[in-house]
Amino acid sequence: MEWYWLVLGALASGALIGFTGGVLGIGGGLLAIPLLGLVLGMDQQLAQGTALIMVLPAVLQTIRKYNQNAHIDFHSAAAGAAGSIVFTWVGARVALGLDPAMLRNIYALFVLLIAVFYFHQSLRGSRPGRPQKPRREASAFHKGWFVLLGMLAGITGGIFGVGGSVITVPILTTFFRLSQTGAQAVALTMITPGIFVALFTYAAHGEADWLLGVPLAIGSIFFVPYGVRLAYALPEPRLKLLFACMLVVIMVLLLVSV
Repeated sequence: MEWYWLVLGALASGALIGFTGGVLGIGGGLLAIPLLGLVLGMDQQLAQGTALIMVLPAVLQTIRKYNQNAHIDFHSAAAGAAGSIVFTWVGARVALGLDPAMLRNIYALFVLLIAVFYFHQSLRGSRPGRPQKPRREASAFHKGWFVLLGMLAGITGGIFGVGGSVITVPILTTFFRLSQTGAQAVALTMITPGIFVALFTYAAHGEADWLLGVPLAIGSIFFVPYGVRLAYALPEPRLKLLFACMLVVIMVLLLVSV
C-alpha cells in the first residue's frame, strides 16, 4: 500500500475514533488498538504504542471540551496524576516483556469485565421508578483516595497502553457517585501525565509507528468536540449502555485479530 493512502486512511480513522472517544471519554485508544492489529497486523505492543500517539492530543482536546461544559476539579485530578506516573512506567515495562498474543487475550478479558459492569449499570439506571442517589462532586473526597485511584489507573494504562480511565470511571460513578460525564472528565485529566510516560516508554523501545500515529492524532482532534457535545446530550443510562456496547465490539475485534 502506498504511504499516502495509509496516511489518508489514518486521518479518516482518526476522525471516527476521536468522535467515539469524545462521546465515551476514553480517548479512542481502546478502539484504535484492535483496529491496528486487525487491519494492519500489528502486534499488541506496537498497536498500543501507536495508539498512544493519537490518544495524547485527543485526550487533551477532550479535557478542554469537558472543562468548558462543567469545570473539572483539577486538584483531585492532580492527586490522581501523582499516583499514576510511576505506576504507568511499571505497567509499561511489564507489558513490553509479555508475549503479544497473551497480552492481547488479557486485554480482551479486561475489556469484557468492564463491559459487563456497564451493562449492569445501564440496566439499573433505566428501571422506571428506581430512586436515584444524589450525585457528588470530586472535591467532597479526600485527595488520598485519588492518589490510590491514580495508582490503579497507572498500572492499567501502562500495561494496556490505554484503559486507565476505563477502570477509574466505574469506580468514580459507583463509589464516589460522580456523574458519568464528570467521572470521565476527572479520569482523563488524572491519567494525562501517565500517557506521556507510557508513550515515551513504548517509543523508546521502538513500539510506536509515528507515520500512522500522527495522522490518526490529527484526524481525531477535529472530531472530539462533536463527541463531547453528544455525551452531554445523552441520558446517563443510555451513555453507559453505549459505552458497554462499544467495549463488546472492541473485545470481538481483539479476539478476531489474534
